[in-house]
Amino acid sequence: MRYLMTTKESVGAAAPDEKLMAEMAAFVEELTSAGVLLATGGLMPGGPRVASRGDDITVTDGPFTEAKEAVVGFALVECRSKEEAIEVARRFRRIAGDGESLIQEVFDGCGG
Repeated sequence: MRYLMTTKESVGAAAPDEKLMAEMAAFVEELTSAGVLLATGGLMPGGPRVASRGDDITVTDGPFTEAKEAVVGFALVECRSKEEAIEVARRFRRIAGDGESLIQEVFDGCGG
């Protein structure tokens, strides 16, 4: 099963230090070598927000000053179960520190 994990942190959070970067690099290498990590990346803050209501579609350019948190990164992982995906996220959070990660199962559009 594939899971998309997104990471949310406070807007304006401090940049990671060298120790955190080294720990994260080792974690990413471990998951990649094990075939668990399929893709990962950081996300630029802001960006346009596209919303629809009926036939009306609005585009609002970011950044959004009211936002206290932003999604700053993602990982696409392949795990045997939701519990395994949660454990991957727990390990990530132990390295990354304060913040929040959301885990969503990815389905293929054919029901799972």
